[in-house]
Amino acid sequence: MSDKIDRNLSLELIRATEAAALSTALVMGRGEISSITRGAAQAMQTALRAVEIEGRVVIGEGEEDTASYLYVGQAVGTGKGPRMDVAARAIDGARLLALGLPHAISIIAIAGENSLYKLPPGLRYMNKIVVGPEARGAISLDQSAEWNLRNIARAKHIDVREVTAVVLDRPRNQQLVREIRQAGARLHLISDGDIHPAMMAALPETGVDVLMGIGGAQEAVVTACLLKCLDGEMVCRLYPHNVGARQAALAEGFNFNEVLTVNDLVKSDNVFVSITGVTGGERLESVRYSEGGVHTHSIIMRSKSGTMRDVRARHRLDKLMRYSEIDFAGAAGSGVGAAR
Repeated sequence: MSDKIDRNLSLELIRATEAAALSTALVMGRGEISSITRGAAQAMQTALRAVEIEGRVVIGEGEEDTASYLYVGQAVGTGKGPRMDVAARAIDGARLLALGLPHAISIIAIAGENSLYKLPPGLRYMNKIVVGPEARGAISLDQSAEWNLRNIARAKHIDVREVTAVVLDRPRNQQLVREIRQAGARLHLISDGDIHPAMMAALPETGVDVLMGIGGAQEAVVTACLLKCLDGEMVCRLYPHNVGARQAALAEGFNFNEVLTVNDLVKSDNVFVSITGVTGGERLESVRYSEGGVHTHSIIMRSKSGTMRDVRARHRLDKLMRYSEIDFAGAAGSGVGAAR
């Protein structure tokens, strides 16, 4: 990518996240996790055919032998234009959507070729801390939770009792939960999907000050793309979930003591991100249906210019389905064509 400000590819990526959100929103609350994941990935992959990049999936829905769509190594885009690494979570929080809970999103990020971190095969988790620009330099994985929370409070000019930490509610994070409570900070436990709260931690005045704990490794790379655009900070370490994953990673030269930063996970300074809300939350509205169409709310951003746009759109699915390759009704398993 050249140093000049060229076209903003996030304006094209939004079609991919909107497609994933629209293709799955109708099954909210039905418990159909596998169909949600598959339908969203298929819709996003189809929409990406129109994006003028020569893209290669680095973070996707799995390896080629386990995923039908958006598998690692898959070529996406028109095959013309800049060569880009692609990090996609067609639905981050599929279980949230399946249960009708908030904060399910669709997100895709692209960055210059060979700039995204290549994870060890089979390694699922990272231990991470995420904060926004105000708390840059105030976090460390080599210090206690209390040390981090007090440093964050000092950087944000608030009391530690006013700091809100978000943690994924898993047994592997229970010691961290105890430490946060002992430090006197506010705690918000989440059941799934840590990309959205990481974004909330990086944005001002959202009510979230820090994301902490062991969560998804692929999600960490996607989060790093977000933080490149928002000037946030993350420190993380690879976390092996079993002996086999650890031995395989060590054999390939990975170091479990190394602290990885945003710049380690995303080397490019020209990053494009699109996020569309599916079940919504404090910062992103959910997909909504009305007599006039279907409404979506997205955020698109680019790191080089620092631009972030809120995009609210109304879609006429009866018209879209005449021309689009994406069968929005079929992907959702519902007869929206008849209903609208």
